[in-house]
Amino acid sequence: MKKIRSPARKSVRIVIGIGLAAALVIVLSRCVFSKKAPEYLTAPVVRAEIEDTVQAIGTLRAFTQVDVGARVTGQVQTLRVQLGDFVKKGQPLAEIDPVLAKNALQQAQLNAQESAARERAAAAQLQQAELNRRRQRQMLAADAASRQDAESAEAALKVKQAELAALSAQVKRMRVEVETARANLDYTHITAPIDGEVISIVTQEGQMVVAQQQAPVMMKLADLNTMTIEARIPEADVVRVHPGQEVYFTILGAPDQRYYSQLRAIEPAPPDNQGQTQAVFYNALFEAPNPQRVLRVGMTAQVSIVLDKARAALTIPVSALGEPDKDGRARVRVLSADGAVHTRAARTGINNRVQVQILSGLKEGERVILGDSSETQEKARRSGPRIVPM
Repeated sequence: MKKIRSPARKSVRIVIGIGLAAALVIVLSRCVFSKKAPEYLTAPVVRAEIEDTVQAIGTLRAFTQVDVGARVTGQVQTLRVQLGDFVKKGQPLAEIDPVLAKNALQQAQLNAQESAARERAAAAQLQQAELNRRRQRQMLAADAASRQDAESAEAALKVKQAELAALSAQVKRMRVEVETARANLDYTHITAPIDGEVISIVTQEGQMVVAQQQAPVMMKLADLNTMTIEARIPEADVVRVHPGQEVYFTILGAPDQRYYSQLRAIEPAPPDNQGQTQAVFYNALFEAPNPQRVLRVGMTAQVSIVLDKARAALTIPVSALGEPDKDGRARVRVLSADGAVHTRAARTGINNRVQVQILSGLKEGERVILGDSSETQEKARRSGPRIVPM
């Protein structure tokens, strides 16, 4: 039997078909004709101060530091200073037991007196020998004495002259020993060799010091009005630094406070305490005033040696630079206000590997392209942490 199609059902199918066709046309038009404009990461061309520096780690020490030692052996009887005291040159610091030094001085003085007495006796004997020789010569001339007696008198005179010369030298030596003993007695009184601050006390009161081969260090004095900074420069950068360059540093306790100075010298050889397998460093030296005593011996300094710098210079990020041209100018993509991308050839100056100075080719306020946002996201995704399955 034949089915009779309803006119209403046929019209519904036609409407649904027309709707599906319209939707398909809309989707295709969006995919084909609505191409999304690319999004770029940009940065403005701005004026700023730029500098190229060599970074180094430095250690602070006093510009003038003296080790105060004992030059005589004995017990420290009195210690007149404490750690941190300020002292003047010649001020008493400590006393060592002077008994041994006093006894040595008295013994030297007695030896000198004995030698002087022997010298006087030898001088009297020499005078007697001279008179005997004169008498023997007169008697020989008058045939009243033999030639042998005259020659014996001459020889005896020479012996007495030699004995007197030896005793005179001995007297001088005894006088030197007296002066040495007197100096050793003075050395029992330890005085300050410079104006400065007591930064270390090695020997305490009552301790025995022995100064046989070398002077033992009792304390250390330092003039902290001026500090010297030893900056460790790696061998890759030492060829770029030289005396006279501007340098500044900060300390851990005050990272926002900069101390400025000039490089004084670079040691020609690395320190002896560097191993052969380690990287080679050279010490760069410069000074910094320290009137407020903020800087202390042994502090660590973050040092920056300025190789080149410019103020109010046009700068852009280094990542905006493209491949250089044959003439050395770098290619830079610039995004205009209407969204168009232009490629410029820019001449660069100072490059500190973060910012670069633009000498020509760009204007202040223009926006340079650092990269495509999609490319940046893809790079970030690729460089992100990877999860390794267990």
